[in-house]
Amino acid sequence: MVTMGLLPSPLMCTHTHPRYLHFLSFSFPVLHKFKSRPKLFTKSPNAPILTIRNCTPITAKPSSEIKRHSTGSQPDEKLRKLRDLFSIPGVNIDAYIIPSQDAHQSEFIAECYMRRAYISGFTGSAGTAVVTKDKAALWTDGRYFLQAEKQLSSSWILMRAGNLGVPTTSEWLNDVLTAGSRVGIDPFLFSSDAAEELKEAIAKKNHELVYLYDLNLVDEIWGESRPKPPNKPIRMHDLKYAGLDVASKLSLLRSELVDAGSSAIVISMLDEVAWLLNLRGSDVPHSPVMYAYLIVEIDRAKLFIDNSKVTPDVMNRLKNAGIELRPYDSILSEIESLAAQDTHLWLDTSSVNAAIVNTYKSSCERFTGSRGNKAKGKSKMHDSSNGQSEGHSGVYKSSPISVAKAVKNHAELEGMRNSHLRDAAALAQFWVWLEDEIHKGVKLTEVEVSDKLLEFRSKQYGFIDTSFDTISATGANGAIIHYKPETESCAVLDSKKLFLLDSGGQYVDGTTDITRTVHFGVPTARQKECFTRVLQVAKCLLFYLFIYFYMVKRRDGFFKVGFCLNSDAKTNLGGVGPGFKFKC
Repeated sequence: MVTMGLLPSPLMCTHTHPRYLHFLSFSFPVLHKFKSRPKLFTKSPNAPILTIRNCTPITAKPSSEIKRHSTGSQPDEKLRKLRDLFSIPGVNIDAYIIPSQDAHQSEFIAECYMRRAYISGFTGSAGTAVVTKDKAALWTDGRYFLQAEKQLSSSWILMRAGNLGVPTTSEWLNDVLTAGSRVGIDPFLFSSDAAEELKEAIAKKNHELVYLYDLNLVDEIWGESRPKPPNKPIRMHDLKYAGLDVASKLSLLRSELVDAGSSAIVISMLDEVAWLLNLRGSDVPHSPVMYAYLIVEIDRAKLFIDNSKVTPDVMNRLKNAGIELRPYDSILSEIESLAAQDTHLWLDTSSVNAAIVNTYKSSCERFTGSRGNKAKGKSKMHDSSNGQSEGHSGVYKSSPISVAKAVKNHAELEGMRNSHLRDAAALAQFWVWLEDEIHKGVKLTEVEVSDKLLEFRSKQYGFIDTSFDTISATGANGAIIHYKPETESCAVLDSKKLFLLDSGGQYVDGTTDITRTVHFGVPTARQKECFTRVLQVAKCLLFYLFIYFYMVKRRDGFFKVGFCLNSDAKTNLGGVGPGFKFKC
């Protein structure tokens, strides 16, 4: 078995030319001591060429640019068709809001749910589109201002969220709509909390929030060209990686239900469903999750999923764990049934969609009224702020699974370490290859470099997929946030310019995300200064992460922390050059 400590550093290998690969990064010592030797290259004959001291990664926020589904319909034509639906029977609205999320509030979604990208043409991963009878506006944050400017047609107003003077979606609707208008949403695409906040905000102008349960207007105009929902088979997550079997997890969860005065819980976050059932899927690009809801009761559980994804082996495991299968689209009818049984349902309103929460509340009112016992409908109700309040029969608290999943057991920690070591081995091989090619004078494009890294990663044991679209950027492209090189337009690497590589891998035992900025020769004074200034800001941010928890307890904490962050950012970056924006 190969161990990291027995391997030479990639910067110590014998070469015919001097090695000038400068890693412009600082690291945190997260890999220290191991009780057992990590398993590396168990399926590859090549030994990795690095030592532990060279494989401490810097975590970067995952980024993925949504691909637009090709259609022949232009944005203006789509808007016309969408507005035509405003006046059909059962709709009758004056505005329609299209968010980025799916029914599970996922950050990354399957192509068939990229409704905002379809209607607007803007493919960034974050944004909200609002269409009225005569206007269309799109909100996105500073990461995507330039991209949105290029992709939006003249029919759209770009709202640069966060900039001074830019209204929120509700403020804009209150301004452009006549009092008493109707604003439509798909309640599956908004968390209950988000929908309630929107409802309250537009009520200031007597606008009504209309829930269109059975009709998504974008899907109607998308028609047959809309991609089909993913239906790839799900797989079992081995116990040696999970560390805790499904029965044990369900038992712990049921104890939480009893303590909270609840008799069932709705789990809608895809990562929570996958973790609790020790299952993995591939419905969402780069994420090992599957589209499903889970309802866990005291004596049974029900998984709402497309049955075509469930293999016989998975079916047997679920059956042995006492989990019944239900059609994915039958979730609301099950919620109504639970309300009819006077079930005290645990709902995390920050993640469970408004369709589910409102169905439960309205069903509780209906069935409580039919029993002539309205007081019973107010008997057990908790929220996450003060533990208890009056309202419909239910428990409204944060999901207990999010916390349980965050506390890693021994097997999960080992998997994290081993997957990072194997990933680091692939990266070390890649950097040696890349530097050799650059010094040979080989012209490599950003896409070719990205593909080569994927080749090295795919040789590692347990590799499944990349954890997000690789950001391979040379020179000025490195300054483009969420840059994704395309074969037709990508740049060729230049040995005199900085090269940014932000990438990661999904393995059977862990997920990685690592960012490095390198130079293939001797960096100029200007390059060193720019990098150092950004590094100084990063170090300041690390410091403020610690003081935040102290300051936030004071009434002026938010102001003081924000003021200091903004001040330090300007101090370290101010005067370096144009293009730096400061926002806290």
